[in-house]
Amino acid sequence: MSKHNLTRRAFLQTSGTVTAAAAALGPGLYLGAAEKPSSEKLNIGIIGAGNRGASNTGGVSGENIYALCDTNPKALEQAKSRYAGAKTCSDWRELLEDKQIDAVVISTADHHHAVAAIAAMRAGKHVYCEKPLAHTVEEARLMQDVYAQNKGKLATQMGTQIHATENYRRVVELITAGAIGPVTEAHVWCSRTINPVEVAKLPEEAIPEGFDWEAWVGPAAMRPYNTSYWQGGNLNWNRRWEFGNGVLGDMGSHLIDLPYWALNLKHPTSVVSEGPAADEVACPPWQVATWEHAPREGNANWSTPTKVIWYHGPEGMKRRSDYLQPLVGSDTEIDKWGIGVAFVGENGVLVADYGKLVLSPGDKFKNYPAPANKIAPSLGHYAEWIHAAKTGGESLCNFTYSGRLIEHNLLGNVAHRVGKKLTWDAATGQVTNAPEAAQYLTKEYREGWSI
Repeated sequence: MSKHNLTRRAFLQTSGTVTAAAAALGPGLYLGAAEKPSSEKLNIGIIGAGNRGASNTGGVSGENIYALCDTNPKALEQAKSRYAGAKTCSDWRELLEDKQIDAVVISTADHHHAVAAIAAMRAGKHVYCEKPLAHTVEEARLMQDVYAQNKGKLATQMGTQIHATENYRRVVELITAGAIGPVTEAHVWCSRTINPVEVAKLPEEAIPEGFDWEAWVGPAAMRPYNTSYWQGGNLNWNRRWEFGNGVLGDMGSHLIDLPYWALNLKHPTSVVSEGPAADEVACPPWQVATWEHAPREGNANWSTPTKVIWYHGPEGMKRRSDYLQPLVGSDTEIDKWGIGVAFVGENGVLVADYGKLVLSPGDKFKNYPAPANKIAPSLGHYAEWIHAAKTGGESLCNFTYSGRLIEHNLLGNVAHRVGKKLTWDAATGQVTNAPEAAQYLTKEYREGWSI
């Protein structure tokens, strides 16, 4: 595909589709088929076996860990010690050629996520992929497109484990029930920052024995090997646009998920980002991004325009507190929430993170009854996906839902890099007021690694 032209067919096929869980049964209801899951184990291929990959492998270890793939021989050796019978390789393209593999778990750096996931779906394999689901806006839309073509045949899930927890469900219930009235703003934050990228292109080092540098770079532009590109994992490589998407791409997947779910959000109409001047290599150390969403049909609490505002880094945290603390008064101290979401409604404010929530004003909500319509507990984030793969059902963070969420989030990074407010036409997949934004909606792929 070309660098500057988005795939119109992919955008039109998936634009405006509604997550089945939200449309058919209401937010958060699990759509696994009624039949009993098969007792036969899936053959699972692990793409990225170290760090986060080791944890994800543990999450599906009740199935048959059939193959392990990692570019780092040390990570591969450690994984092999736990799953002795598994085949091994260093290039995920080789793994996907194995027809015995039913499903894959992808835990690589961001720039591989969509390329590997789309190839896996096209090979007929169920896919669990770490967040963020894609590296570019175009990739996020293509993930939705390819999943839509295989819906009912393949099970997909993005690695936003918090979506399966009870506190998120309680928040969704309260917002949907109208506890604070129609929500006009959702403020979302993470205190993390980005350490400076001091050298754009690092000096060449000897490649460690057995390390597959060609496969680690994958779709990105080739450069001489240097351990400092990858060592330290996500908080290292995620600082660079070529491999990651910064704090917004990473933690926004977990945190913006909550208002996206609770408010039944679809595509934004505009996005703008404040922060330091855009850097061609490094992601921003702080950011305040604002998306505008048009009113949505359905529940009265979605019938007003809504803004989603993201904050990260020290300056972002200061702006968040300056705005929100006066709204909640003495009910909670915003500075003590390192991560969180604040829903601002006509009748109050709801502040939440992964494990707790606060309704403000406290006196008003002291005896507020729990909503009657409770969202069913999750089977477990990994178990949802396994169950869907065995029954033909659908997990909650399938690629329709999660692809749209990540498309939304990555538009915030596009706005940061362009440096102006962008008007987004979701139907055509175009920024209508800034042609220069097109270069950041997609990217070039190295030969042999393209979608």
